[in-house]
Order: sequence, then structure tokens, then C-alpha cells
Amino acid sequence: MVFPSGVRQDGLPAALSDPVRVAAVRATGLLDTGPEAAFDDLASLAAGLTGCDRAFVTLVDERRSFWKACIGVDLHEVPDRQNPVRESFCYFLVGLGDAFAVEDAPNDPRTRDHPSVRPMNIGAWAGHPILDRDGRVLGSLCVIDDRPHPWEPAVLASLATLARAVSTEISMRQTLAEAVAAHELSAGLARSLQDSLLPPLLPQVPGVEAAASYVPAGGGIAVVGDFYDLFRGEDDQWHAVLGDVCGKGVAAAEVTALARYTVRAEASHHPEPAAVLTRLNSALMAQRDDGRFLTAVHLAFRVTRDGLTGLLCLAGHPPPLLRHANGHVEPLGTPGTLLGILPTVDLVDVAFHLNPGDTLLLYTDGATEARADHASGPMFGDNGLIHALADCHDLTAAATIDRLNHAIAHHTHDWASDDTALLALRVPPTGEAP
Repeated sequence: MVFPSGVRQDGLPAALSDPVRVAAVRATGLLDTGPEAAFDDLASLAAGLTGCDRAFVTLVDERRSFWKACIGVDLHEVPDRQNPVRESFCYFLVGLGDAFAVEDAPNDPRTRDHPSVRPMNIGAWAGHPILDRDGRVLGSLCVIDDRPHPWEPAVLASLATLARAVSTEISMRQTLAEAVAAHELSAGLARSLQDSLLPPLLPQVPGVEAAASYVPAGGGIAVVGDFYDLFRGEDDQWHAVLGDVCGKGVAAAEVTALARYTVRAEASHHPEPAAVLTRLNSALMAQRDDGRFLTAVHLAFRVTRDGLTGLLCLAGHPPPLLRHANGHVEPLGTPGTLLGILPTVDLVDVAFHLNPGDTLLLYTDGATEARADHASGPMFGDNGLIHALADCHDLTAAATIDRLNHAIAHHTHDWASDDTALLALRVPPTGEAP
């Protein structure tokens, strides 16, 4: 196989020995450390979503592949959770700088002579690189099946999503370590960590306007768990999710990252929002030792010739507000159980439809619980938000978000007592381009 960086004298990719990359691997602080729920949970999700018995989170230096997480392999002692890099498929990812998958390892010319194929009983193998903040390959999230089989594109996409979650987890830990070393968590550093949990830009949904905002609490620098996401799923289905994690700080941020990437991964296999949030609850329960829980609203929808139609599910979250083209506003959804507290949740999918000119608003309780006079005055309240949304006559989704943020800021005299996330979807009136 040809590697862009060339090969070492032993025939392995030269990128393995790149001193900058090796230093980045060691800087994670994860080599030779024991199992942790954050990585085990993501590896377990990878195994479940791909249908494989074995899944690994690996860190790869110049000489070995260290298994930070190994699902389906009964190894508990840290020294046993590794193998020489030559005996690991992970060097393919380091050498290529990209994902690698093989459907029939014993017969594929790239892998049939690999020393681990028969001892590890590798039939099919797929891995996606774990990257540092500068794009260097630290290792992989990979899965192994005993039998050869083809890899479905949706399965590989889910694996890529979970690998990004591992990368985010490592990045957040390093950001925290830098803050501790500096003896303070600056406002800029906290905001940088918060921004890593949000999409930098919302994708363009054909025929629909989408806009979102996140406004941090005034006077604070703590990282919190408000988050939102909008992404395309399978068969032209789109997903929107907005949530609020209990608590603040890096622990809340870790739960936020787990929630966002779990929803993305599960949505490719479960088109119903209630099913996705149920799986998210299971993932949160597996981390129950940290005591974190969250509320969320999840939409799954398609654009139609006469607007937008789909399902929505509430998990302990305030109901979205639908503003009809005539200005009437109504809440949507059936209340459901918040996530991460009980092993069994009661969640209901509710059908909804947006006609041309309609706007749907998702929000965290920072909007309705916003208080005037530095948290000592009256709340903005449900009625305040409903009236403000009703007044958004003929506004685009982006202009609606701006108007609502202005109304909340006016009520609080520009002092946000809690963080606030807003997400608006609007179907433009007939004849108006989105």
C-alpha cells in the first residue's frame, strides 16, 4: 500500500514516527491509563450501531497501539490492553490520514498477509481516525467482525460521527488541562470550549430557513450544557435537536458532547425521535456515576411541496412554539421523561406540519426564565416569549432569532441570568426564496 508520508525501514508508514504527531499522542495523557466510561460508552455505541462484537478506542504512537477502550475483549490490566503497531490495522489510518475499511480481511490483498488477521480472527474491519485539534491522527475508533461482510455507507458514517465525539472528548480534556495549568478558566477559553459543542454553521435545508443562537449568561465564564444541532439523516430526512444539560463546567460539557454525537449516530438508524432519545437515555444511564441528566427536544422532518412535515419528541423539555403565518402561536408536543435519571423513559412522537409562512421555535428555559434586574426581577415567562414570537411578522428565521434575543435582552436590561439557546425553522411564504 502507498502511504503519502512514505514508509519506514520496517515497511510501516513514516507518519508513525513523525515526532510532532507522537508528541501529540503523548500530550493526550491517555497512554497507559485505565478504562474510563466516556471512552467505553462511545466504543459500546460503535459496536451496537455497526453490529460488531468488538470495538476499540486506540492511541497509536511509533511502536504500539494502546487500547484506551476495548469492548468485546476481556482485558482489565492496562499492560495487556495494547499490541505492537505492526500487529494493528490502526497504522493504516495513521499512514493514510483517513478512514480505512476492509470487507474481507483474509482475502483482501491489502490485509491478507497482515500478522493479526488470523490470531485476532478478523473477518471485516473498519476504523475512523481520532484527530487532535490540528488534524493530526492520534489513533482510531475501530470495529471488528469475525466474518467478512460489506460495510453499509450509513454504518461507516455513524462510525465517523462517533470518532469525532472521541476527538472532541480528548480536545475538551486538553483545554481543561491548559486552563488548570494557567490557574484560571478565562472567558475566552470557556467560550472556545462551549463553541466546540455547537455547529459552526447550520446546514442549508432546501426550501427551509434555519437560524440559531447561543447567548451565555452575563457575568459568568462557566461552560454550560445548552446545545443545538441540525443535520441531514437518511432518505432526505432532516433532524433538529436542542437540549439543556444539568450543571456547568467540563463535566456538563462532556455530557453535552455525548448527547450531540449519540443523537447524530442513532438518527441514521432510527428515524423516529422517541427511539433516538430512548437510546440516548441508555447511553446517559451508562454514565450515571457522574449524576448528570438533560432535557431535549428532537425533530425529524422532511420538506414537502406544501411545507415541512415530521415528528417531534419532548424529553422533559419545554414544548416548541409554532407561529402560524397569521401570527397565532401554539405549543407543540407531549411532555416526556427527562433523560439520564430512569432506565425506562416515557417518550411520545407527535406529528406536526409547517405551512408556508409558519415558523417553529425551539428554545432552552434560559429564554423563559430570563429575569430582569440581575436575576431579582420578574421572569420573561412563557407568555413573554409567545407574545414576542407572535410579533415577528413576516420575519425570516434569522431575523426572528435576532428579534427574540433583543426582546429578552430588553426585559433583562442586557443581563442574562441563564444561558439561552434558540433554534428557528421557517417555511418561506409561497414565492419567497429561502
